[in-house]
Amino acid sequence: MAASLADRHCVDCKPGTPQLPLDEVERLLQQVDGWAVEAVELDDRHQQLEKIFKFKGFMPAVDLVNRIAAIAEAEGHHPDLQVSYGSLTVQLWTHTAGGLTDNDFILAAKIDQVAGPLPLPSP
Repeated sequence: MAASLADRHCVDCKPGTPQLPLDEVERLLQQVDGWAVEAVELDDRHQQLEKIFKFKGFMPAVDLVNRIAAIAEAEGHHPDLQVSYGSLTVQLWTHTAGGLTDNDFILAAKIDQVAGPLPLPSP
């Protein structure tokens, strides 16, 4: 049986690393919770994974950023993080490939593990 995404580790990517084919992106997307594929540029060839975490307040987002930063540094794969009051937006793509690789899905799964079930903000 293959290891789960969260049990795998990111590999070093070099310029020219190929992006995942669309069918593989769709398959891996089913293995991460709440992530969406978004276009990075005007042509849909450059894609990223994105997830928005919602919080009540500011500091829970900062706490999650710190947990993500430790994992990202250990894996050598760094997301874009945007903190706002009540939310954290996480964007992943492999810059050297110009789009999505296995590394993005591995890091997404690891982020989901450290985020755990987050309480939704009160209305």
